[in-house]
Amino acid sequence: MLPRYDDKIAQTLHVRPTQVSAAIELLDAGNTLPFIARYRKEVTGNLDEEQLRSLIELLERLRTLDKRRDSILASIEEQGKLTPQLQEQIASAETLTALEDLYSAYKPKRGTRASAARDKGLQGLADLILAQARTGKSLADLARDYLNDQVPDVDAALAGARDIVAEVITDHPEIRRQVRERAMRYGLMQSQKVDAADDPKKVYETYYAFELRADRLKPYQVLALNRGEADKVLRVALDVADRDWRQPIQYFFRSDSRSLLADQLEQAITDAAHRLLLPAIERSVRTTLTEQAELHAINIFAMNLRGLLTQPPLSNHVVLGLDPGFRTGSKVAVIDTTGKVLETATIYPHEPQRQRDASLRTLRAMIERHHVTLIAIGNGTASRETEQLVAELTRNAAVRYLIVNEAGASIYSASPLARTELPDLDVTLRGAVSIARRAQDPLAELIKIDPKGIGVGMYQHDINQKQLSTALDGVVETVVNRVGVDLNTASAALLTYVSGIGPKLADKIISHRDENGQFPDRQSLRKVPGLGPKAFEQAAGFLRVRNSPNPLDASAIHPESYKIAETVLKRASITAKTPASERASALTALKTQQPIATLAAELGTGEPTLNDIFEQLIRPGRDPREDVPAPLLRSDVLSMEDLQVGMQLSGTVRNLVDFGAFIDIGVKQDGLLHRSQVPHGQLLSVGDVLQVEILSIDPQRGRIGLGWSEAKPQS
Repeated sequence: MLPRYDDKIAQTLHVRPTQVSAAIELLDAGNTLPFIARYRKEVTGNLDEEQLRSLIELLERLRTLDKRRDSILASIEEQGKLTPQLQEQIASAETLTALEDLYSAYKPKRGTRASAARDKGLQGLADLILAQARTGKSLADLARDYLNDQVPDVDAALAGARDIVAEVITDHPEIRRQVRERAMRYGLMQSQKVDAADDPKKVYETYYAFELRADRLKPYQVLALNRGEADKVLRVALDVADRDWRQPIQYFFRSDSRSLLADQLEQAITDAAHRLLLPAIERSVRTTLTEQAELHAINIFAMNLRGLLTQPPLSNHVVLGLDPGFRTGSKVAVIDTTGKVLETATIYPHEPQRQRDASLRTLRAMIERHHVTLIAIGNGTASRETEQLVAELTRNAAVRYLIVNEAGASIYSASPLARTELPDLDVTLRGAVSIARRAQDPLAELIKIDPKGIGVGMYQHDINQKQLSTALDGVVETVVNRVGVDLNTASAALLTYVSGIGPKLADKIISHRDENGQFPDRQSLRKVPGLGPKAFEQAAGFLRVRNSPNPLDASAIHPESYKIAETVLKRASITAKTPASERASALTALKTQQPIATLAAELGTGEPTLNDIFEQLIRPGRDPREDVPAPLLRSDVLSMEDLQVGMQLSGTVRNLVDFGAFIDIGVKQDGLLHRSQVPHGQLLSVGDVLQVEILSIDPQRGRIGLGWSEAKPQS
């Protein structure tokens, strides 16, 4: 670990270098991010998960930078061209771009016009042009000195020498830096429609004749331009004004009117700019803009996924799941309070069969037969038509319904996991089961799908898939470990994301559970083959054993802190089995008797850990999703005709995008709450329940404009 990492990362994250070094030491020792964030707060000075995740990203970036730095130094040294000044420049470079700029002149090149000219012996003539030499010779006489079998005449000699000069200019690191900065700031990103391109739905019409300064491009515009170009509908280019490339070049390579070689240098400058430098700068600028846009898009994906995964479970409901459809019918599945499938069916209420009355009779019979208390409707094709059917069914009835995000349900239905869980069901019916289970416990069900398959953002398939997977897996890991996992009921998919476990150990845990029955306590986890002390340390605190002889096994208190927790209980004159209200009162009284710092010192632990122990003892195994407002349950549906400007309604955030949030207000079309309508500093998440006001209605285009209601949002 290089000391400079501590200072650089600490400065970026606005934390102390000692916190950074402690975190890096823990990470390098094989500790996971959730474990460090939860159980090593004293060591890291209370760094939270977001800070630790940023720290890891910065650390990887710096280590990658140093690895490339060492490679470049070795390459230049091998060429015998490493000077003390160059070594210092490379050592002080703080970005990969700066490093590559410095290396550009020394990177072995094959097949370039300049390398061919050097092979023909024209380096000396190029040096004269670069030096703007003034000699008594004529231009032709200077060039004749370099004629040979491969250079037949003066024009060929001068052309080859200019090729070398052009490459030298292009490889100058400071020129590249300055031109890149100007291009990023003042360059115009332009796009035109390719004449012969087919764009029947006019998806890219906005960009048929588009021009905007590079520094003013929005992330979604960058991604749209990239997609239009990839689809061969748009021709995209970056226009850099002459002054923005000519001034940096002429600062370092100025022609001398007194030299016969002045015109040769001017020709080389123009050639360097248009043939080499500007294309390279355009690639660099577009790469940078794309990386920034992708990062923004990935952050939106992550934020939306976190909102979906943290939706509160609707436990103790018998749920009827509806996977809507037209021609092939709507699939129906009823599950009990544990998620077990009770009955399935297919109904055909919509076009082309239009068996509405028969469908209603089927649904009523299933509801009565199984005492259904909640209906979950997938939000895909025919969702709103199905909602109208269900609204008629539930009107003046005790049963309620909600719209469930069904993204990825088809992926799950065809997966090996679904075949294992629901072997007797047709693949089309498994989707209805998944929709019903998502209402009962969104996290447990969504975890079975590759996070990329959940589709909660824009341009999902256009961005870096590895980075997207890493970010979304990180969100899932964070949520799973924050909520905790029941060791005796969790699927392998859920266990995979528990700190320290992963896919292989998850399968071994499931196999051990199948062969030996439920785990009686946390310690019995050690009997799983291949699960060593390190894995147990990382995982134990995030696993719950509800009926263990030791009640602490059902809490988020780590086994390493059991003795401290037991001492706390003893000092409060209670046990872990003391009724909740009495326990909370006794523990609160204990905390007020002396400062927490004093108590922590007496018990040999830190304040953060002791506070966490108190919280868990007062509310053991608390699910943080319980603090989130419950999903909006409905019993009736509105149409566009029912809406009026000024009307206030409750709605659910379905998706967040750059320009605002799409809100389900109970009509066929989600309304748009434009970002200009959201109060400054107000953060929204998928699943939030808000009070909104109807600002505009456009029935022809199916658009509803929403405003922020004065009523306080429920999140």
